[in-house]
Amino acid sequence: MSTLGDWDVPAAIQPQREDYGFDLDEALKSVVGLRSQVPADAFTTETLGDERVGNGVIIEGGLVLTVGYLIVEAQSIWLTFADGTSAQGHTLGYDQQTGFALVQPLARVDLPALKIGDSSKSAVDDRVIMGSSGGCERSVAAHIVARQEFAGYWEYLLEDAIFSSPAHPHWGGAPLIDAQGELIGLGSLQLQASGQEGDELPINMSIPINLLKPILSDLKKLGRANRPVRPWLGLYCAEVHGEVVVLGLADGGPAESAGIDQGDIVVAVGTENILDLADFYRKVWQLGDAGVDVPLTIAREQGPVNLVVTSTDRNALLKSPSLH
Repeated sequence: MSTLGDWDVPAAIQPQREDYGFDLDEALKSVVGLRSQVPADAFTTETLGDERVGNGVIIEGGLVLTVGYLIVEAQSIWLTFADGTSAQGHTLGYDQQTGFALVQPLARVDLPALKIGDSSKSAVDDRVIMGSSGGCERSVAAHIVARQEFAGYWEYLLEDAIFSSPAHPHWGGAPLIDAQGELIGLGSLQLQASGQEGDELPINMSIPINLLKPILSDLKKLGRANRPVRPWLGLYCAEVHGEVVVLGLADGGPAESAGIDQGDIVVAVGTENILDLADFYRKVWQLGDAGVDVPLTIAREQGPVNLVVTSTDRNALLKSPSLH
């Protein structure tokens, strides 16, 4: 089955085999096409859709590493391998905090695993490849344009994300491969950055692979990271003119239940004013684990409002993976 449809990367940004000191074709054999089907009534369907398509990469033990939003709440997962074969997969583990997920193929996989590298050694201007199912013709030769903090509107924070350009058109779960042929990140987003001429240029954001190392064993054995769960509020926020503005609310989530409205401006957590979106998340998470009460000061046209949001564990709202 075709996983990513009929598309090609422009020839000008495809990686050229002779430019690398490793067997590029062999490395890209580890890349897997992934398609998942999610129930229409699943919690994440409204924001992520009920059919999700992207990539994964074979790592040690024949497991497939991918980005969590592709498989969370999936009732079926299909994997398409570089040798043209397909197999169903089962969600083995998912970590909301990093965004990594593991899929167990339900068939024998006789393809190479991509070696896990050290993302801390990667720096701005380093050459990288964002791989995709389909080999060189569907992969992108890129370079790292930034290493910096990233705060996502869905209560997500990376201390040191990897940003690369040119952007891959099918970035989800795509392995970021360094000049040594090792896995240093996993594609998560496409964003817009300002170019030298003031125009907007698409770039990819990847999750650094070093975040996987402390939790890989837990994901295999427990299906989750063995650490306290962060409190979740059910807010979708963004920075607008230097303020943290509520753009949306999770239906039935803690923030909605507490009376927070779209358009509210979050001013403080407890007695501490917030500086930006990342600072907001950190101050909430410092209060304790999931279930902790989170006092917020909200700015509205009629004046400030103090509300208390009883946080929860987001994972408790998600459908469990289907068993095969």
